[in-house]
Amino acid sequence: IFWMWIIALLGSASAFVESTLAQLYKVKGKGSFMGGPAYYIQNGIGRRWFAILFAVLITFTFGIAYNSVQSNTISAALKVSFGFSPVVVGIILAVMTLLIICGGIQRISKFSQIVVPIMALLYIALALAIVVMNIDKIPHVLDMIFTEAFTGSAALGGGMGMALMMGIKRGLFSNEAGQGSAPNVAATASVSHPVKQGLIQSFAVFTDTILICSCTAFIILCSGIFENGASGIELTQMALESEVGQIGSTFVAIAVFFFAFTSIVSNYYYGETNLHFIYKSRTLIVIYRLCVGAMVLIGAVSPLDFVWALADLSMGLMTLVNIVAILILGKYAMILLKDYDSQRTRGYNPQYHTSTIPQIASETPCWPK
Repeated sequence: IFWMWIIALLGSASAFVESTLAQLYKVKGKGSFMGGPAYYIQNGIGRRWFAILFAVLITFTFGIAYNSVQSNTISAALKVSFGFSPVVVGIILAVMTLLIICGGIQRISKFSQIVVPIMALLYIALALAIVVMNIDKIPHVLDMIFTEAFTGSAALGGGMGMALMMGIKRGLFSNEAGQGSAPNVAATASVSHPVKQGLIQSFAVFTDTILICSCTAFIILCSGIFENGASGIELTQMALESEVGQIGSTFVAIAVFFFAFTSIVSNYYYGETNLHFIYKSRTLIVIYRLCVGAMVLIGAVSPLDFVWALADLSMGLMTLVNIVAILILGKYAMILLKDYDSQRTRGYNPQYHTSTIPQIASETPCWPK
């Protein structure tokens, strides 16, 4: 958790740059803006092959690898709380996923806009209640977090290197900072200055890891059951059950279902958007949808180590490509930040015009002159 905190602080910076660039290089689509790393790589760096490489990687990472993790998490949580068979859960999830991605996204979007924030607030409230109940353990918990980050122990995997590696991988999976996924959504926003969206995404990384993930960490560490060999969502369920009874485990199972299933749907659309960037083909989209449905089923019945290994590998490759891109184009984000700060200092509502960075005016047609 210590290294997840560090990654969140560093990730806030990368999230700011990538989302600001996504806004800067966005293009007009049917009824809304479109953008993301594939677009700022192609329009900013001028290398379509590099843009296609990213588009392929994000399509596989989110549609295939990440969705297998999400379905695995749902399957494990429902098995612990209700004894449901992973095969049955996998089949149901696959069918639900295919039904929604083939035409029902508006309904799930409206539903998730209401349910997910409520579940998140309830989860935070539950975590705070457990912290208050175990207030006398907090000094020891904090000591463990900082000590184990640099020394490690047999109980927690052993070694600073292992703690650092796991913190980086899980931190990136959780907040997606630097991966290049959030910019696909950030580009669709309508703002007066690219930096506004960059700052919002930066805060989102902070909220996700520093707040939500820390809640889970404190629940587990306060319970003291992390030494029993459990892992994944089962560990969180066991920790909550030890603190508040069976209702805690059941609540996690229900919350995880909503969180993870809505993630499956949004992960799919990251992939579809980038497939359209590569090549517009109805047949290609149908094949992709079938692959997503199949991977949701496979993920539900696969071992935890397998789905995470697949996700970690593809995530690392995708992030590497995006980091190279934002290192090349990051100078424009810094120019935009100075322009934004300058206008704020003078009491203006910051507005971006292409004359601010005239050398790329032809590459940013969505912005006024």
